[in-house]
Amino acid sequence: MSVSVALATYNGEQFVAEQLRSILTQSLVPDEVVVADDGSSDGTLRIVREVFAREAPDGVTLRILEADGRQGVTRNFERALMAATGDFIALSDQDDIWHVDRIARAVESFERDPRLLLQHADARLIDRSGVYLGHGLLEALYVSAEERAAIAEGRAFESYIRRNLVTGATVVLRRQLLGYAAPFPPEWVHDEWLAIIAAAIGRVELLDEPVIDYRQHGSNAIGVTVPTLRYRIGRMLQPRGDRYRQMAVRSRTLVERLESIRAPERTIVRAREKARFEEIRAALPALRVGRVPAVLSEQRRGSYRLLSSQGNIDVLRDILQPR
Repeated sequence: MSVSVALATYNGEQFVAEQLRSILTQSLVPDEVVVADDGSSDGTLRIVREVFAREAPDGVTLRILEADGRQGVTRNFERALMAATGDFIALSDQDDIWHVDRIARAVESFERDPRLLLQHADARLIDRSGVYLGHGLLEALYVSAEERAAIAEGRAFESYIRRNLVTGATVVLRRQLLGYAAPFPPEWVHDEWLAIIAAAIGRVELLDEPVIDYRQHGSNAIGVTVPTLRYRIGRMLQPRGDRYRQMAVRSRTLVERLESIRAPERTIVRAREKARFEEIRAALPALRVGRVPAVLSEQRRGSYRLLSSQGNIDVLRDILQPR
């Protein structure tokens, strides 16, 4: 079984050498590293070529995909993934540090379970200088015991339909998944899209241990924000804007893809219910008191508990949030 690394870069000269070295010194070395660059104007690609030329073990292939102008994070990762040839593909940001057994642990899981399509994991959060911030990724995301149990029991789709729990920097996937997930829809970020498609048609695994050091430096294309009480209250009081309309479009896109790939009916039914729910939320009136009947009706139906990111807390959010 062969392993590819899909590494997305953009103006990453400060950290990319350290990341590439952590990839090339894995206990199970990848067969191929595909670097998709999103139009860097610094020395990123020069550094990639220099480090690879000096330090890559024999037999590891480097492929660089340059871009004419910005593609965006999701499109850039899609290019890297579609160019990769390995049976298993590990996603890589440009600024993290892999633990030495990241690939080996993933391959062991995939070989043990032929239905496993995607694995994601915890990570140590570090700052710009590599100093541990004192907590892990899953802790920062408040991934609950119930959510972890659902994934372990083969019910990951039930959790992912509510909210994204998957960080792409920790993802390894079976190449077969791309036949169902590609092309990636523009309404979705690559990691959450890959995860929810994988959960709809196969198995997903969550490693409850860190496999990388996930660097937070203020310029991350996609980082992690610890959802403190102040943060949650602030989100509740933010204007609604286009968020719910966008969620409705995303949900409808998911339904269409699941139908087209003939996913199990139970996942299609849950996705249709999510789309219906988000369309109702998008249509809530500007006047707060006018929202109450629809919101309470959906609460009684169980929609908030089963389909919204914050469960019944979102009942208050949908009523109180300014238009």
